[in-house]
Amino acid sequence: MAFLTFKGGIHPYDGKALTKDSPAETYLPRGEMVYPLSQHIGAPASPVVQKGDYVKRGQKIGEAGGFVSAPVHSSVSGTVKGMEMRLGATGTMANSIIIENDGKYEETEFVPARLEELTKEEILKRIQDGGVVGMGGAGFPTHVKLSPKMPEKIEYVLVNGAECEPYITSDYRCFMEEGEDVLEGVLLMLKYLGIPKCIIGIEKNKPKAIEKMTRLCEK
Repeated sequence: MAFLTFKGGIHPYDGKALTKDSPAETYLPRGEMVYPLSQHIGAPASPVVQKGDYVKRGQKIGEAGGFVSAPVHSSVSGTVKGMEMRLGATGTMANSIIIENDGKYEETEFVPARLEELTKEEILKRIQDGGVVGMGGAGFPTHVKLSPKMPEKIEYVLVNGAECEPYITSDYRCFMEEGEDVLEGVLLMLKYLGIPKCIIGIEKNKPKAIEKMTRLCEK
């Protein structure tokens, strides 16, 4: 077991203590941006922009290459410098779109919608077009997860809020700062899948997160 020395004595090392009480911060990247077209399990996306194009933040730059695939969007505004093979997070080379960030962060137009006015098909289409994927290493496309073969046999939606890794506190901060959004996402899934119940799993060493989510669910 590792230890850290604190004022008042030596305590078992807790890597989560380094970030669990630190609010999430907005980071605005600068300079050249690299967008691998293969960021998820399944078929890589296909580029829909070319060298010299000006793109805006949130604009689709890669179209999904199949059902088990997800589109890629730009997180900045700027000019497409070209396509290159670059090293990805998995340690393999991937075809990538290179964008020179202009630092303006101009956003593409977004058309909002009211959840209660959307059909199941429209909900799934928005999730798919938005390029929503899981936060695990596979980056599994969410629209595929929401297309089960036998939805009538599903009794519960399970939300995994457990963080077993020694340093990660992203789930905890998400509950604390964006608990309302988490609950809204849960309600969306319940409506889409036609399932009446959801279980949100939070480790007992996160009492503040448990208290907050319990309070939100009781409203």
